Amino acid sequence: MRGDTDTGFKPGAMQTWLKPDLARTAATTAATWLKPARRSDLLRFETTTPRIDTLGRLGELEVRLATTRDDVKRAQKLRYKVFYRDGHAIADAPTLLARRDKDVFDKFCDHILVIDHAAKPTLSGKQRVVGTYRLLRQDVAEHHGGFYSDDEFDISALVERHGNLRFLELGRSCVLPPYRTKRTVELLWHGIWTYVRRHGIDVMIGCASLAGTDPDRLALPLSFLHHYAAAPAEWRTRAQASRYVAMNRMAKETIDPKAALRELPPLIKGYLRLGAFIGDGAVIDHQFGTTDVLVVMPVAAITSRYIGHFGADASRHAT
Repeated sequence: MRGDTDTGFKPGAMQTWLKPDLARTAATTAATWLKPARRSDLLRFETTTPRIDTLGRLGELEVRLATTRDDVKRAQKLRYKVFYRDGHAIADAPTLLARRDKDVFDKFCDHILVIDHAAKPTLSGKQRVVGTYRLLRQDVAEHHGGFYSDDEFDISALVERHGNLRFLELGRSCVLPPYRTKRTVELLWHGIWTYVRRHGIDVMIGCASLAGTDPDRLALPLSFLHHYAAAPAEWRTRAQASRYVAMNRMAKETIDPKAALRELPPLIKGYLRLGAFIGDGAVIDHQFGTTDVLVVMPVAAITSRYIGHFGADASRHAT
């Protein structure tokens, strides 16, 4: 659920819009991601006539799945613009040279794209990609070493407690500044909801970020999330012990909820409105200059108001 902090997604989980975590250690990478992948598990892209997998449409905006390698590269270029060129993420040499935000997860995740058909085409003649989200299903993650968020939170314990449910990780979310509007966010969520219904997903998880790395300066929003949005015992999971930062920094009676909500990124507020919970403990990400929390959103907990809005069968913005 990671993404740009203005919207609450984190590059990597709805509203810092999902952020990239290039700080993963070489040891972790070697142990987890250098295993040979089965060809059947990899995201298959068409090499001949491109397949269009539209999830919905709202005016000139279309939300669809990436179906070609070029689609994924366009998503990576957008993430680079938001996270590195215009944001505060620190790029390594390969990222600077490629001018794309990419990691090993991109090879086997699904990617949602928002296309503006009214915008001027790019120099390559393609319609402009203005928003993106990366989705990692549990069955795919298990074939490739785990979820992206495992580095920060104990996701495995949560999954093991709910062995009969299917999890989906949201991540690497970002939207160009002119498109950070209700229409774009609604279309993105329509796409995600369509995907959730298509794959029979029971629980959505992901990291969301608050700008800044000093938890004392973030005491109000962190404490608000701890006291007002903490996951119940059955859905609670902790930040990894080595990275755990306490969120309970203010007594509940000293919190001004309205002031706290004003300090929360729009993405996190959006998750809370849907019925999401927040995990135990935050994690500091110095590379991206953010403080991350874990969002846990069981589909069964999503308020009927929003299910009614999008349609139980995801038909509201269907084409």
